[in-house]
Amino acid sequence: MTKPAEEKAQRLLEAREPLLRREMPELDTIRGLAILGVLLYHGLYWQVDLSHFPRILRMLLTSMWMGRLGVNLFFVLSGFLITGILVESRGGNSYYKRFYVRRGLRILPIYLVVLGILTALKLVPLAFTVLSLFYLSNLTPLFGVPLAYPVLWSLAVEEHFYFLFPTAVRHLKNKSLIALCGLVIAASPLSRLFSFLWIEHRYGFVSYKCADYTWNSLDGLACGALLAVLLREYQLSRRTLWACACAGFAIAVVGFLVGVPLGILDRHTAFGAALQVVPFHLAFTSLLVIFLLVGTGPWRAAVQIPFLIFLGYISYGLYLIHLLAFNFVDWIAGRQPQALVLTGIGPLLLRLLCAASLSIAVAFLSRKYLEERFLRLKDRLTGAQAGARNTRDNSEVVATPLAD
Repeated sequence: MTKPAEEKAQRLLEAREPLLRREMPELDTIRGLAILGVLLYHGLYWQVDLSHFPRILRMLLTSMWMGRLGVNLFFVLSGFLITGILVESRGGNSYYKRFYVRRGLRILPIYLVVLGILTALKLVPLAFTVLSLFYLSNLTPLFGVPLAYPVLWSLAVEEHFYFLFPTAVRHLKNKSLIALCGLVIAASPLSRLFSFLWIEHRYGFVSYKCADYTWNSLDGLACGALLAVLLREYQLSRRTLWACACAGFAIAVVGFLVGVPLGILDRHTAFGAALQVVPFHLAFTSLLVIFLLVGTGPWRAAVQIPFLIFLGYISYGLYLIHLLAFNFVDWIAGRQPQALVLTGIGPLLLRLLCAASLSIAVAFLSRKYLEERFLRLKDRLTGAQAGARNTRDNSEVVATPLAD
């Protein structure tokens, strides 16, 4: 190797950072992508009557349904971050106290505010509020209560994950955790298939809501958790990780294309109900690996995009608030959200722009003046070292999936 080539190789090597760091801004970019998908889904597809649009435009708007897969991206990311926190702290004192106090301070303040607004304005039945206080929003159909504010279902799934997984991490070694995550990933499609067949046999019709039940929604979290443990248990080279990520993407794409004629696009079929999200979980896990690799190399700017990082920074509040903003914009315009009829792309884009701008502004104010007040209590209440108090870590922003 010539001297210039050696110098270039040395510069590239020096530009690399460890894959796992306290601050990983590329993960905020992923959050930004996920919440952007949520906004596009709810703004351009969800509850929109597309029959009034020309065929090509209708096809383009229909493709916005994929924005709801931001929920799966959030699940993978949340599983990765939360498992990393748990694995790295399981040998310390106050393991449970530290985790649950920090989670509570991050999650509860704006969550309770939103629940209060929904209840005060009578936008949800009281029974839904009560069940949501116990993080049972995703199970309300089992109690005969409608899922009145859809975005809350995914928070319930994550809370159930928080209740159960810390004990598993505390008492299992990494290799046992890897086996557990693999078992959950393999069992989840079977659980969804069983739910579909049982409900169809009993009622003759299957609502997609059964996919929201916790036991049917754990494989995305398990994919992220699996990656977190693998990266800590094995010293995998960057070359190996690149190969695995590219192979994962390829398998995901091929699996999805093979599944299209078999019904993977329709969750009202047994095949789609069981397997629709599986290729996406694999793709999102691979995406997470790629972002970590690029984010720790000389091209890190490509995955540390300021606007998306900003959206990631406010993603929790934005996720909770944005449907209220859409409803408010529709109310101002005199529209009925349950049967939204817009006759042109202009009004549809204007509605999206107004609701997104409003929800982003409110989410930013919430993050700055409400949520940050409670975040500053984390270290004081959990006994963290003073030197770390001013350092923001990626666990601060809870991964919050979207509603169907």
